[in-house]
Amino acid sequence: MLSTPACQISNLTFSVPTAEVHAYVRATLPPPPARILEVGAGSGELADALREAGYDVLAIDPAGGPGVVQIPLREVEGTFDAAVAVVSMHHVEPLAESVERLAAVLPEGARFVVDEFDVGVYDERAARWWLGHAEHRDHEPGDLVADLRGHLHSVETIVGALRRWFDVGVPVRGTYLHRWEIGPALRGDEEEAVAGGLIPATGARFIATRASRAPSAPPPPPA
Repeated sequence: MLSTPACQISNLTFSVPTAEVHAYVRATLPPPPARILEVGAGSGELADALREAGYDVLAIDPAGGPGVVQIPLREVEGTFDAAVAVVSMHHVEPLAESVERLAAVLPEGARFVVDEFDVGVYDERAARWWLGHAEHRDHEPGDLVADLRGHLHSVETIVGALRRWFDVGVPVRGTYLHRWEIGPALRGDEEEAVAGGLIPATGARFIATRASRAPSAPPPPPA
């Protein structure tokens, strides 16, 4: 649960990847039987679909579950042809150490495919729109925004951590809120609201490619 004294809302990663998300992931991964690491696999729907398609998948998540290994990213071992994270990197802690481990298990040129909710652009307009379609109408938009921004990584922060090891593509913005509990049928309504400038595009997708460089040197200590 996402919880503050003012609000209790189900975890963002509770949203199940839609068919459109599955198609995006499949289109960006190498062909099967590639070995894939899924970071933050939730209850394993995407991992199961990838296995059915012929991929060799290690799915990890703090909660574990059938077909999902309960292990943090920073403890993963082995080598993978690619990795994917669907609405999960914003939770990863410690971020820098975990990204360093991700870089260690991906060879040069391997892709890390990311689909995210960007708390950095999420604002009261977006919260108000979502609450208007959800079962949490007694909560205040400002409380929800403050709660999420208080403990989730923004896309900017995630990209900044990845750039030490990866060449990161420009994030492609899109809708996300309809995937968070309220139902994919509202995707069109959200797209119209984004196009009209009523709410921000809170979804972001990008591909990070494992580079050959070592992490940048830390800054010198102050004189």
